[in-house]
Amino acid sequence: MKLKEKLLLALLRTKFKILTLVSKRKAAQDAFRLFCTPLTPPSKRMPTIFTWAETIQFKMGNYVLRGYRWNHKREHKVLILHGFSSQAYKFKHYVEPLLEKGYEVIAFDAPAHGRSTGKTVNALEYSDMIVQIMRRYGPVNGYIAHSFGGLALALALEKTKHDAATKVVFIAPATETTTAIDTAFGMIGLKNKMVRKEFDNIIIEKSGQHPQWFSIKRAMKNISASVLWLHDEDDHTTPLSDVLPLKEKNYPNIEFEITSGLGHRRIYKDETTRKRVINFL
Repeated sequence: MKLKEKLLLALLRTKFKILTLVSKRKAAQDAFRLFCTPLTPPSKRMPTIFTWAETIQFKMGNYVLRGYRWNHKREHKVLILHGFSSQAYKFKHYVEPLLEKGYEVIAFDAPAHGRSTGKTVNALEYSDMIVQIMRRYGPVNGYIAHSFGGLALALALEKTKHDAATKVVFIAPATETTTAIDTAFGMIGLKNKMVRKEFDNIIIEKSGQHPQWFSIKRAMKNISASVLWLHDEDDHTTPLSDVLPLKEKNYPNIEFEITSGLGHRRIYKDETTRKRVINFL
């Protein structure tokens, strides 16, 4: 961890320690806002492949959502979905091989990410964006989803028509939201049980669902797509321990591949992973 990041964490821990003493609800509200705020600024450099794309956009609520499209009006369409604090550019190495297969490729920046507007995003908003993309630019036959994008896609697939011919690639998906919350609370030093209860209450108030509902393990029973699930045993962001209970269910439509030494981000940049994904799609 860089010195700047260490200082920021120290400041956040001090802030939440004081807020907890003042108001458990206020501490929870600020923690939820932080949980939904991407921390990495968007890249200003555009990879060459993205300069060739048709730029597309639409409005959803207060967001203007911006994306890219290649090979428009091809029968087979693949949608690329990035993770939290990331952006569509990160998956530049997947675009050209898909174009070489003759596929149409679509990639969007999630709300509050990249060129899309907004300052915060939650799983339901990202999921709603995906549903809108399906309706506006679909039908979509294939998906590549990393991390937070995987959770959002799982929620979207529950709400939309698809079948076994639909191909989904989950790369290190955020399997359990409760784990992400636990990790975030640990990083900012929030240990107060009442603050955590208020945090969960905020999620319930906003979505009508408990945090445990935001789970790919829960959603998979409603997903009939053919799934390739790639996960690394050294992933400390979306840990493999969250995936193993689902793997043990032996769903016939999920093919798991467990890698080693690639962690949470190197896995989608890995050449072997990329080739495996392209072949599957």
